[in-house]
Amino acid sequence: MKTDTQDKPRKTPGGWLLIAVPYLWLLIFFLAPFFIVFKISLSEIAVAIPPYLPTFDFADGMDGLRKGISSFSFDNYLWLTEDDLYWKSYLSSLKIALISTLVTLIVGYPLAYGMARGPKAWRPTLLMLVILPFWTSFLIRVYAWIGILKNEGLLNQLLLSLGVINEPLVIMNTTTAVYIGIVYSYLPFLVLPLYASLEKLDISLLEAAEDLGCPPWKAFWKITLPLSIPGVIAGCFLVFIPAVGEFVIPDLLGGSNTLMIGKTLWVEFFANRDWPVSSAVAVLLLLLLVVPIVLFQNHQQKLAEMQK
Repeated sequence: MKTDTQDKPRKTPGGWLLIAVPYLWLLIFFLAPFFIVFKISLSEIAVAIPPYLPTFDFADGMDGLRKGISSFSFDNYLWLTEDDLYWKSYLSSLKIALISTLVTLIVGYPLAYGMARGPKAWRPTLLMLVILPFWTSFLIRVYAWIGILKNEGLLNQLLLSLGVINEPLVIMNTTTAVYIGIVYSYLPFLVLPLYASLEKLDISLLEAAEDLGCPPWKAFWKITLPLSIPGVIAGCFLVFIPAVGEFVIPDLLGGSNTLMIGKTLWVEFFANRDWPVSSAVAVLLLLLLVVPIVLFQNHQQKLAEMQK
Protein backbone atom coordinates (compact mmCIF):
# COMPACT_ATOMS: atom_id res chain seq x y z
CA MET A 1 0.00 0.00 0.00
CA LYS A 2 1.13 3.51 -0.77
CA THR A 3 1.46 5.90 2.12
CA ASP A 4 0.20 9.50 2.10
CA THR A 5 3.73 10.78 1.61
CA GLN A 6 4.12 8.55 -1.43
CA ASP A 7 0.88 9.86 -2.97
CA LYS A 8 1.98 13.48 -2.78
CA PRO A 9 4.02 14.69 -5.77
CA ARG A 10 7.49 15.93 -4.88
CA LYS A 11 8.25 19.55 -5.55
CA THR A 12 11.08 19.95 -8.05
CA PRO A 13 13.25 23.10 -8.24
CA GLY A 14 11.39 24.05 -11.42
CA GLY A 15 8.07 23.64 -9.62
CA TRP A 16 9.18 25.85 -6.74
CA LEU A 17 10.38 28.47 -9.24
CA LEU A 18 7.03 28.34 -11.03
CA ILE A 19 5.25 29.03 -7.74
CA ALA A 20 7.72 31.69 -6.59
CA VAL A 21 7.50 33.88 -9.71
CA PRO A 22 3.84 35.03 -9.29
CA TYR A 23 4.34 35.56 -5.55
CA LEU A 24 7.44 37.62 -6.23
CA TRP A 25 5.50 39.63 -8.82
CA LEU A 26 2.74 40.35 -6.27
CA LEU A 27 5.32 41.28 -3.64
CA ILE A 28 7.11 43.80 -5.87
CA PHE A 29 4.17 45.36 -7.73
CA PHE A 30 1.33 45.05 -5.19
CA LEU A 31 2.39 44.54 -1.57
CA ALA A 32 5.41 46.87 -1.62
CA PRO A 33 3.49 49.86 -3.13
CA PHE A 34 0.56 49.12 -0.79
CA PHE A 35 2.78 49.31 2.31
CA ILE A 36 4.35 52.54 1.04
CA VAL A 37 0.91 54.10 0.61
CA PHE A 38 -0.20 52.72 3.99
CA LYS A 39 2.90 54.25 5.63
CA ILE A 40 2.12 57.66 4.08
CA SER A 41 -1.50 57.39 5.30
CA LEU A 42 -0.19 57.20 8.89
CA SER A 43 1.90 60.34 8.44
CA GLU A 44 1.09 64.04 8.81
CA ILE A 45 0.90 66.68 6.10
CA ALA A 46 3.90 68.99 5.93
CA VAL A 47 5.24 71.82 3.78
CA ALA A 48 8.19 69.86 2.55
CA ILE A 49 9.38 67.50 -0.16
CA PRO A 50 7.84 64.96 0.11
CA PRO A 51 4.82 66.74 1.67
CA TYR A 52 4.46 64.50 4.75
CA LEU A 53 6.20 63.62 8.01
CA PRO A 54 7.83 61.52 9.31
CA THR A 55 10.34 60.42 6.69
CA PHE A 56 12.77 57.74 7.74
CA ASP A 57 16.37 58.78 8.14
CA PHE A 58 18.27 55.53 7.75
CA ALA A 59 21.51 57.30 8.69
CA ASP A 60 20.34 57.13 12.33
CA GLY A 61 19.94 53.37 12.11
CA MET A 62 17.34 51.62 14.27
CA ASP A 63 16.84 54.70 16.44
CA GLY A 64 15.66 56.70 13.44
CA LEU A 65 13.38 53.86 12.39
CA ARG A 66 11.83 53.56 15.88
CA LYS A 67 11.39 57.33 16.10
CA GLY A 68 9.60 57.40 12.76
CA ILE A 69 7.28 54.50 13.63
CA SER A 70 6.38 56.10 16.99
CA SER A 71 5.18 59.19 15.09
CA PHE A 72 2.60 57.24 13.08
CA SER A 73 -1.04 58.11 13.71
CA PHE A 74 -4.49 56.96 12.55
CA ASP A 75 -5.83 60.54 12.64
CA ASN A 76 -6.23 60.59 8.85
CA TYR A 77 -8.60 57.61 9.00
CA LEU A 78 -10.58 59.27 11.79
CA TRP A 79 -10.76 62.40 9.64
CA LEU A 80 -12.37 60.39 6.83
CA THR A 81 -15.19 59.31 9.17
CA GLU A 82 -15.80 62.88 10.35
CA ASP A 83 -15.98 64.54 6.91
CA ASP A 84 -19.10 63.37 5.02
CA LEU A 85 -17.47 64.19 1.67
CA TYR A 86 -15.50 60.94 1.74
CA TRP A 87 -18.19 58.45 2.71
CA LYS A 88 -20.59 60.14 0.29
CA SER A 89 -17.92 59.71 -2.42
CA TYR A 90 -17.57 56.02 -1.54
CA LEU A 91 -21.33 55.42 -1.60
CA SER A 92 -21.78 57.38 -4.83
CA SER A 93 -18.94 55.44 -6.48
CA LEU A 94 -20.44 52.10 -5.41
CA LYS A 95 -23.86 53.15 -6.71
CA ILE A 96 -22.55 54.36 -10.09
CA ALA A 97 -20.32 51.29 -10.49
CA LEU A 98 -23.16 48.89 -9.58
CA ILE A 99 -25.69 50.46 -11.96
CA SER A 100 -23.07 50.65 -14.73
CA THR A 101 -22.20 46.98 -14.21
CA LEU A 102 -25.86 45.93 -14.42
CA VAL A 103 -26.40 47.97 -17.60
CA THR A 104 -23.19 46.56 -19.08
CA LEU A 105 -24.41 43.03 -18.29
CA ILE A 106 -27.79 43.71 -19.94
CA VAL A 107 -26.06 45.03 -23.06
CA GLY A 108 -23.16 42.57 -23.08
CA TYR A 109 -24.94 39.27 -22.48
CA PRO A 110 -26.95 39.27 -25.75
CA LEU A 111 -23.80 40.41 -27.58
CA ALA A 112 -21.69 37.58 -26.13
CA TYR A 113 -24.51 35.07 -26.69
CA GLY A 114 -24.85 36.10 -30.35
CA MET A 115 -21.09 35.78 -30.86
CA ALA A 116 -20.99 32.32 -29.25
CA ARG A 117 -23.94 31.10 -31.35
CA GLY A 118 -22.80 32.70 -34.59
CA PRO A 119 -21.15 30.77 -37.43
CA LYS A 120 -17.68 29.54 -36.49
CA ALA A 121 -16.18 31.29 -39.49
CA TRP A 122 -17.48 34.64 -38.22
CA ARG A 123 -16.42 34.30 -34.58
CA PRO A 124 -12.80 35.50 -34.98
CA THR A 125 -14.03 38.59 -36.84
CA LEU A 126 -16.68 39.32 -34.20
CA LEU A 127 -14.10 38.85 -31.47
CA MET A 128 -11.74 41.25 -33.24
CA LEU A 129 -14.51 43.87 -33.47
CA VAL A 130 -15.03 43.65 -29.70
CA ILE A 131 -11.30 44.09 -29.06
CA LEU A 132 -10.92 46.80 -31.73
CA PRO A 133 -11.60 49.79 -29.38
CA PHE A 134 -8.51 48.81 -27.35
CA TRP A 135 -6.39 49.79 -30.37
CA THR A 136 -7.31 53.42 -29.68
CA SER A 137 -6.28 55.39 -26.61
CA PHE A 138 -8.79 55.24 -23.75
CA LEU A 139 -8.57 59.02 -23.32
CA ILE A 140 -9.32 59.67 -26.99
CA ARG A 141 -12.38 57.39 -26.85
CA VAL A 142 -13.74 59.28 -23.84
CA TYR A 143 -13.09 62.62 -25.55
CA ALA A 144 -15.03 61.33 -28.57
CA TRP A 145 -18.11 61.00 -26.36
CA ILE A 146 -17.88 64.71 -25.56
CA GLY A 147 -18.40 65.43 -29.27
CA ILE A 148 -21.35 63.02 -29.31
CA LEU A 149 -23.17 64.03 -26.11
CA LYS A 150 -22.72 67.81 -25.91
CA ASN A 151 -25.67 70.11 -26.79
CA GLU A 152 -24.33 70.72 -30.29
CA GLY A 153 -23.05 67.17 -30.60
CA LEU A 154 -23.78 64.43 -33.11
CA LEU A 155 -26.54 62.79 -31.04
CA ASN A 156 -28.59 65.96 -30.60
CA GLN A 157 -28.05 66.98 -34.22
CA LEU A 158 -29.31 63.58 -35.40
CA LEU A 159 -32.39 63.61 -33.14
CA LEU A 160 -33.24 67.20 -34.13
CA SER A 161 -32.91 66.43 -37.83
CA LEU A 162 -35.20 63.41 -37.45
CA GLY A 163 -37.75 65.45 -35.54
CA VAL A 164 -37.58 63.22 -32.47
CA ILE A 165 -36.85 66.17 -30.16
CA ASN A 166 -37.57 69.91 -30.39
CA GLU A 167 -34.61 71.09 -28.31
CA PRO A 168 -31.21 69.58 -27.49
CA LEU A 169 -31.04 67.00 -24.71
CA VAL A 170 -28.85 67.91 -21.74
CA ILE A 171 -26.72 64.78 -21.34
CA MET A 172 -23.21 66.17 -21.10
CA ASN A 173 -21.94 66.97 -17.58
CA THR A 174 -24.52 64.70 -15.94
CA THR A 175 -24.41 61.32 -14.23
CA THR A 176 -26.12 59.84 -17.31
CA ALA A 177 -23.06 60.73 -19.39
CA VAL A 178 -20.88 58.96 -16.80
CA TYR A 179 -23.02 55.81 -17.09
CA ILE A 180 -22.73 55.92 -20.89
CA GLY A 181 -18.96 56.38 -20.74
CA ILE A 182 -18.42 53.53 -18.27
CA VAL A 183 -20.70 51.10 -20.12
CA TYR A 184 -19.02 51.86 -23.44
CA SER A 185 -15.47 51.74 -22.08
CA TYR A 186 -15.81 48.53 -20.05
CA LEU A 187 -18.21 46.57 -22.26
CA PRO A 188 -15.40 44.43 -23.79
CA PHE A 189 -14.25 43.40 -20.30
CA LEU A 190 -17.64 41.80 -19.72
CA VAL A 191 -18.19 40.40 -23.21
CA LEU A 192 -14.86 38.52 -23.44
CA PRO A 193 -15.19 36.27 -20.34
CA LEU A 194 -18.89 35.77 -21.10
CA TYR A 195 -18.09 34.74 -24.66
CA ALA A 196 -15.44 32.30 -23.41
CA SER A 197 -17.99 30.75 -21.04
CA LEU A 198 -20.82 30.56 -23.59
CA GLU A 199 -18.58 29.30 -26.39
CA LYS A 200 -17.64 26.24 -24.30
CA LEU A 201 -21.31 25.38 -23.64
CA ASP A 202 -22.22 21.84 -24.74
CA ILE A 203 -24.87 22.26 -27.46
CA SER A 204 -26.04 18.67 -26.93
CA LEU A 205 -27.60 19.76 -23.63
CA LEU A 206 -29.83 22.23 -25.46
CA GLU A 207 -30.65 19.64 -28.13
CA ALA A 208 -31.63 17.14 -25.43
CA ALA A 209 -33.85 19.73 -23.76
CA GLU A 210 -35.49 20.48 -27.12
CA ASP A 211 -36.10 16.75 -27.76
CA LEU A 212 -37.81 16.51 -24.36
CA GLY A 213 -40.20 19.28 -25.31
CA CYS A 214 -38.54 22.16 -23.46
CA PRO A 215 -39.23 25.52 -25.15
CA PRO A 216 -36.14 27.61 -26.11
CA TRP A 217 -36.74 30.32 -23.49
CA LYS A 218 -37.00 27.72 -20.71
CA ALA A 219 -33.88 25.91 -21.94
CA PHE A 220 -32.05 29.24 -21.75
CA TRP A 221 -33.09 29.84 -18.12
CA LYS A 222 -32.51 26.24 -17.02
CA ILE A 223 -29.29 25.41 -18.93
CA THR A 224 -27.54 28.32 -20.69
CA LEU A 225 -27.80 30.94 -17.95
CA PRO A 226 -26.71 28.72 -15.01
CA LEU A 227 -23.74 27.35 -16.96
CA SER A 228 -22.65 30.87 -17.94
CA ILE A 229 -22.66 32.18 -14.35
CA PRO A 230 -18.84 31.89 -13.97
CA GLY A 231 -18.43 34.14 -17.02
CA VAL A 232 -21.05 36.55 -15.67
CA ILE A 233 -19.28 36.80 -12.31
CA ALA A 234 -15.84 37.27 -13.88
CA GLY A 235 -17.13 39.91 -16.31
CA CYS A 236 -19.01 41.82 -13.59
CA PHE A 237 -15.89 41.91 -11.41
CA LEU A 238 -13.81 43.20 -14.33
CA VAL A 239 -16.30 46.04 -14.84
CA PHE A 240 -17.26 46.85 -11.24
CA ILE A 241 -13.77 47.02 -9.71
CA PRO A 242 -12.21 49.62 -12.07
CA ALA A 243 -15.51 51.53 -12.31
CA VAL A 244 -15.50 52.20 -8.55
CA GLY A 245 -12.18 54.04 -8.74
CA GLU A 246 -12.76 55.61 -12.17
CA PHE A 247 -11.45 59.17 -12.56
CA VAL A 248 -11.14 60.04 -16.25
CA ILE A 249 -14.79 59.38 -17.22
CA PRO A 250 -16.45 61.34 -14.36
CA ASP A 251 -13.92 64.15 -14.76
CA LEU A 252 -14.52 64.59 -18.52
CA LEU A 253 -18.17 63.58 -18.90
CA GLY A 254 -19.59 64.23 -15.43
CA GLY A 255 -20.57 67.54 -13.90
CA SER A 256 -19.69 69.23 -10.63
CA ASN A 257 -22.41 67.21 -8.87
CA THR A 258 -20.93 63.90 -10.00
CA LEU A 259 -19.21 62.62 -6.87
CA MET A 260 -16.83 59.67 -7.20
CA ILE A 261 -13.96 58.60 -4.98
CA GLY A 262 -11.43 58.63 -7.84
CA LYS A 263 -12.10 62.31 -8.45
CA THR A 264 -11.96 63.07 -4.71
CA LEU A 265 -8.67 61.21 -4.46
CA TRP A 266 -7.19 63.23 -7.34
CA VAL A 267 -8.22 66.54 -5.75
CA GLU A 268 -6.68 65.61 -2.40
CA PHE A 269 -3.45 64.39 -3.97
CA PHE A 270 -2.78 67.01 -6.65
CA ALA A 271 -4.87 70.10 -5.79
CA ASN A 272 -4.67 70.05 -1.97
CA ARG A 273 -1.35 68.16 -1.91
CA ASP A 274 -2.58 66.28 1.15
CA TRP A 275 -0.76 63.02 0.54
CA PRO A 276 -1.55 61.42 3.93
CA VAL A 277 -5.32 61.87 3.59
CA SER A 278 -5.32 60.83 -0.07
CA SER A 279 -3.30 57.73 0.86
CA ALA A 280 -5.84 56.87 3.56
CA VAL A 281 -8.62 57.24 0.96
CA ALA A 282 -6.72 54.91 -1.40
CA VAL A 283 -6.12 52.29 1.32
CA LEU A 284 -9.80 52.22 2.31
CA LEU A 285 -10.81 52.01 -1.34
CA LEU A 286 -8.51 49.02 -1.84
CA LEU A 287 -9.87 47.27 1.26
CA LEU A 288 -13.41 48.06 0.15
CA LEU A 289 -12.78 46.15 -3.08
CA VAL A 290 -10.41 43.38 -2.00
CA VAL A 291 -12.10 42.16 1.20
CA PRO A 292 -15.50 41.29 -0.41
CA ILE A 293 -13.71 39.51 -3.28
CA VAL A 294 -11.61 37.42 -0.88
CA LEU A 295 -14.71 36.52 1.16
CA PHE A 296 -16.58 35.59 -2.03
CA GLN A 297 -13.72 33.40 -3.24
CA ASN A 298 -13.53 31.63 0.12
CA HIS A 299 -17.27 31.01 0.00
CA GLN A 300 -17.03 29.61 -3.53
CA GLN A 301 -14.13 27.38 -2.51
CA LYS A 302 -16.09 25.99 0.43
CA LEU A 303 -19.08 25.30 -1.82
CA ALA A 304 -16.82 23.48 -4.31
CA GLU A 305 -15.33 21.36 -1.51
CA MET A 306 -18.81 20.47 -0.22
CA GLN A 307 -19.90 19.36 -3.69
CA LYS A 308 -16.95 16.96 -4.08
